[in-house]
Amino acid sequence: MTSPAPAPAPAPERLFHGWRIVAVLAVTETVSWGILYYAFAVFQVPMGAELGFSAAVLGGAFSLAVLLTGLAAVPLGRWLDVRGPRGLMTTGSIVCALLVVAWSQVTTVAGLYLVMAGIGAARAAVLYDPAFAVVIRWFHAKRSTALLAVTVVAGFASTIALPASNALIQALGWRAALLVLAGALAALTVLPHWLVLRAEPADLGLHPDGAPHPPPPHPAEPPDGHGPGLSATAGWALRRPLFRWYAAAFAAQAGAVIVVAVHLVPFLLEHGHSAAFAATATGALGALSVSGRLVLTGVARRIPVGVSTAVMFTLQATGVLVLLTAGETVAGAATFVLLFGAGFGVGTIARPALLAHGFGVARYATLAALMTVLTTMATTTGPFAAGLARTVTGSYSPALVGVLVLCATATVSLLRATRLAATGTQEALRW
Repeated sequence: MTSPAPAPAPAPERLFHGWRIVAVLAVTETVSWGILYYAFAVFQVPMGAELGFSAAVLGGAFSLAVLLTGLAAVPLGRWLDVRGPRGLMTTGSIVCALLVVAWSQVTTVAGLYLVMAGIGAARAAVLYDPAFAVVIRWFHAKRSTALLAVTVVAGFASTIALPASNALIQALGWRAALLVLAGALAALTVLPHWLVLRAEPADLGLHPDGAPHPPPPHPAEPPDGHGPGLSATAGWALRRPLFRWYAAAFAAQAGAVIVVAVHLVPFLLEHGHSAAFAATATGALGALSVSGRLVLTGVARRIPVGVSTAVMFTLQATGVLVLLTAGETVAGAATFVLLFGAGFGVGTIARPALLAHGFGVARYATLAALMTVLTTMATTTGPFAAGLARTVTGSYSPALVGVLVLCATATVSLLRATRLAATGTQEALRW
């Protein structure tokens, strides 16, 4: 009896669907980050002036949103590993658009905190963590290129959102401006997420990268792709020094970035710069983050990504020193933007690459979510602490000193993790 003929391999697509996903995420991440994260830096000034909210109150509202983004990441990461991104990211986009509408109607501190809490929890379903989880599964050999493509475009989120938000506020007032942004968020994210996103290549009969064969299994994950439950995954990761050093590095850098993102506009206004210059300078950080990511991706082919990322963190520390000593001048502010902007987004692209390389993809979303919770410890306290320092001392300089310390901590921790990864064994990474 003759054996049946093997099933023919699926015909290759002219364009691998993974690249369609990358294109969609590049747009939706740009819009989501710009409206749900960066725009707050501009809106807090007219909100505070109209409603009488202090810098500490406004910083606390943003910190609450950051906290809930981190806390929501764990269950959502588990959901992504098991059920995929399509329904989650589509629903998240709808909820976020409705909450931006609610933001436009805020009149009290309690109302602001309630809305920002909702935005914080909901945006965990649409920002980088779920997007990277999708890309990680759809790409293997071309993973760095795919991650770079998403973050290069999304790196312009602040560059677009801050000046655009400022222009809308000047033309319409801050409440109407938020309504416009809510409409843009819904129009540009909901349907793209629903129509294009799929959990993994196997859903369409494909392999990562569109290759004819699947990639070899990662030594840090089970061959069948089914890892332990959430608590076991968390316990396993937290017992690994490599994971802890990565968490320390990226938590410190995320704390530095969020303080600058939220408070650079009022800092520059405090030092005599115009509102237009402050919004443009802060927005330029996003544009410069694109060049930083391009440089990192190119250099990482010759120098370990951990080392090259640590160098970028050092440039950020240097920029903070310049801002502390010459922030009242245009040249000083511009130099800070150039140096800090070079490393502004490298943590975003280095973190998923290092996590996937060190620990595999089967439970990537869960591990990334766990690290997000740990980094939230820094990002939650950062904006509030900076706002409180400004309220108590009448100056943003103490907050900048804190940013400098965070940049130094990120550099040292990442170098330690890189050394550990280079001297460790694959056995140390096994489940």
